[in-house]
Amino acid sequence: MNLEKQKQKIPEKIYTLLEKRGFTELRPSQIKSIDAGLFNDKNLLVCTPTASGKTLVAELGFLNAVLHDKGKAIYIVPLRALASEKYKQFKKDYPQLKIGLSSGDLDSEDTHLAHADVIIATSEKFDSLLRHKVSWIKQIKTAVIDEIHLLNDETRGPTLEIIITILKRELKNIQIIGLSATIGNPEELADWLNAELVKDSWRPVKLKKGVYLDGKIHFKE
Repeated sequence: MNLEKQKQKIPEKIYTLLEKRGFTELRPSQIKSIDAGLFNDKNLLVCTPTASGKTLVAELGFLNAVLHDKGKAIYIVPLRALASEKYKQFKKDYPQLKIGLSSGDLDSEDTHLAHADVIIATSEKFDSLLRHKVSWIKQIKTAVIDEIHLLNDETRGPTLEIIITILKRELKNIQIIGLSATIGNPEELADWLNAELVKDSWRPVKLKKGVYLDGKIHFKE
């Protein structure tokens, strides 16, 4: 959908940034997220296919936290490599924001993060920061949980669940935005998060299923 048609729903500063980055269209998941209360601090669980635009939903959320709510945002990812990737991308796309990265030594409080607007961290590192009771936690307005389906993972799930539980308990007005392409029980998870469920099947490239046999792929009609 044309970006200009959504202008009245998007805070002015954020709309200007989107224009500067060259956006002219928004994808269905992004429109649905805006309509579900993205800019009204509603919790969201966004369950849409890979490459359908979930990351921009998260970006709009942390931009709103920083530019409108005058607070911080935390972007939680499962892997250090993904944290580094997001850090480099957000530094490039949003030079006007102070982007922080925390994914290393679990015993470090990373005091430099007190000056960051958006903090990217692995779930294990953020769990450590919570246990250190770092002072800036109270300034978090939006928490993005990437790959939130890992709540069901035997190794990472318990830590992620603890993080979300603490955030919900300690920060009564925090906005939680969960992102995933693969959740088997989205309604149940959305209920636990007290979140609006955003579902959509749109993807940039049509998905075809087929069977590879004798050097050929036989696609399902």
